[in-house]
Amino acid sequence: MEVSALGAILGLFVAIILIVFRVLPTYSLIAGAFIGGLLGGADPQTTIKMMISGAQGMVPATMRIVTAGILVGILIESGATSRIAETIIKWFGSQQALLSLAMATMFLTAFGVFVDIAVLTVAPIALAVAREAGYSRFAVLFAMIGGGKAGNIISPNPNTIAAAEKFNLELPTLMAANLVPAIIGFIATIIIANQIRRFQRQPVSNFHEEKDKDLNVSELKTELPSFGTAILGPVTAILLLALRPVSEIFHWHLFQFDPMIALPIGGVVGCLAMRKSRLLGHYMTAGLNRMSGVAILLLATGTIAGIISGSTLTHVFQNFLATTGLPGFMLAPISGILMSGATASTTAGTAVASSTFHDTLIITLGVTPLAAAAMIHAGATVLDHLPHGSFFHVTGGSVGMTLSERLRMIPLETVIGLILVTVSTLIHGFLFH
Repeated sequence: MEVSALGAILGLFVAIILIVFRVLPTYSLIAGAFIGGLLGGADPQTTIKMMISGAQGMVPATMRIVTAGILVGILIESGATSRIAETIIKWFGSQQALLSLAMATMFLTAFGVFVDIAVLTVAPIALAVAREAGYSRFAVLFAMIGGGKAGNIISPNPNTIAAAEKFNLELPTLMAANLVPAIIGFIATIIIANQIRRFQRQPVSNFHEEKDKDLNVSELKTELPSFGTAILGPVTAILLLALRPVSEIFHWHLFQFDPMIALPIGGVVGCLAMRKSRLLGHYMTAGLNRMSGVAILLLATGTIAGIISGSTLTHVFQNFLATTGLPGFMLAPISGILMSGATASTTAGTAVASSTFHDTLIITLGVTPLAAAAMIHAGATVLDHLPHGSFFHVTGGSVGMTLSERLRMIPLETVIGLILVTVSTLIHGFLFH
């Protein structure tokens, strides 16, 4: 039984409304999926089967995301993220403050830290820099968010893992696919941030340092590691991931490290290098706690993806592209944008779009898996900051912004996302399609 496109769309709207009213996103998506199936003409039993089928498709990516929590927990709880951020900002100095803030968040997300956690980590330093240099909260937060978005599309984060899994791609291959868009997005961030600095002079006043627990930083961080040991973990993980494509060429099966193995190994190596092995159990627990919410959310996105993929919505998109004369590969960036807007999450948007439109893009439209995954992934950064998602509130709170101030940043954040997806589409769609 096929669900109507209208039913699938109404299900998404129900999920969005529930999220706006502060219902947990996981339950909102599950409820939206069930209601969408019923409104789309399916009976309850069929709707449940479609939801379960969609969630089952998310299990491999979920397993990899859970194990990635070891690296994430070690990076955040050991103080490695703070050391990396402080070092990068120190290198560039106060004269290039906005550049250093953007680069710090870009590197942290590129190393595998969630973008909102990267902003939270850099925020105390950013506020201190803002007060000293006379910059506004708006300028420094925009620099951090733009850098974070650029780093997010080249990282081993859950969003990249979800897309790589659905399109059967090597994780480092997909990470490298959006390197050029990330660099251009980073440059655009610096240009726009400096324009904000020139035209908006509302320096941060009454600065006070937030408590560690309010910034999601462990109270156990009494001494930060050296920069070399701090980056050793993520660098090891990325090198192990990079070995996999090479080892397949030469049939070195022993060195074909799956992300489920490479990311935890990188974390453990970093922990040993920082001489904090006694805290490894604590770090692993903290990492699992951070990833468990993402993993459960991913399963919930699978339920809504199951309803959408079983609906006529894909045909509606195809007819739209045919009517407007747009090339078929445009379904990839458009779906990434729309699904990130619906879920207000890069991870959920990437997962839903990848799961829903995979067959249409690859089989029907003939788009290569790498191109489709890269464009969906970049598209999912365009609207992931909308107010019904946590990113909007976490980042605004990190620098003490009011709601009205945070809302004014949405258009500029969207511009950075549009730059990322436009460059990705030019490369993977128009140039090499």
